[in-house]
Amino acid sequence: MVESSYNCSVNKSRPSQQKRQRERQRQERRTEKQAKRQEVAAQKVGTPARADGVDPDLEGIQPGPKPPQDWQTE
Repeated sequence: MVESSYNCSVNKSRPSQQKRQRERQRQERRTEKQAKRQEVAAQKVGTPARADGVDPDLEGIQPGPKPPQDWQTE
């Protein structure tokens, strides 16, 4: 007959300790995420919106067809 680790008196307390440790880790991750969310929200509030409404990543880019490259015109 094969006994599982849960029936053995030596390993009886181990699963609950592991479970507590996992739960502590989950709580720590949860609090870290919440702190990070609050940090990002505070940065968004502190950063002024661009008055002209231009995205800095797209500034200077003109829509439409692009001129051919040098190697294409030869």
